[in-house]
Amino acid sequence: MKGALTRFLRENEYDIICFQEAVWSDNDDFLGYFVDTVEDLKAASGLEYDARVSNYGVELLGGKATMEQGNVILSRYPIENIETILTHGKYNPKSAFSNKNGADDNQAWYALKVKLANGLTVLAHHGYWQRDPLGNEETVRCMKVVADTLRDEKGPALMCGDLNVIAEAPAMRELDFLTDLTVETGTKQTLMNLKFVKDVACDHILISDGIKWSNFEVHKELVSDHAAVSVEIEL
Repeated sequence: MKGALTRFLRENEYDIICFQEAVWSDNDDFLGYFVDTVEDLKAASGLEYDARVSNYGVELLGGKATMEQGNVILSRYPIENIETILTHGKYNPKSAFSNKNGADDNQAWYALKVKLANGLTVLAHHGYWQRDPLGNEETVRCMKVVADTLRDEKGPALMCGDLNVIAEAPAMRELDFLTDLTVETGTKQTLMNLKFVKDVACDHILISDGIKWSNFEVHKELVSDHAAVSVEIEL
């Protein structure tokens, strides 16, 4: 879907953007011919600062280049601290995939946490995936690892991402100390039905107490198999 996401970013203005399954490479000219890379996203959004963590690497061009795929946070505000939180698996620089029924153990599952100069803590997470949007015991364990990094956070905090579970999932109870705006707004679907036909609201934006919010939106523009989700916040 080359060009769809960068076009969306050029047409909208954001201060902070979180991505899952973003890609970058040591040969961006080659990779950028086929997909929107992180550098393309930065240029389209006009955001200067970025943090990223790779879930896995793939060799390209017979080993002459590599591609990384993972979580990325872009920010208009300087990033003062970066923390990566491993929830499951192990990073593999030469990944190959085999498990079609759930999370592939041939990759790492990370949360990416940053402290911004404006005082906001942002955590972007791609949740451990099982085919059932209610998850399983491992989903709960992984989410607890993420929740524990935010539970005692001093100051305002925001968590977002494709958590791969719906609000009713047991794993989401680990995050009940935050306000889930996907729930607050009654959102029932965040997928684009490219390969899913059942309503699944697995993309969440969660905020800590004291953050004012408005204009939560699940965008209709086709940018990937998930919809873009946005909100305005005031600290």
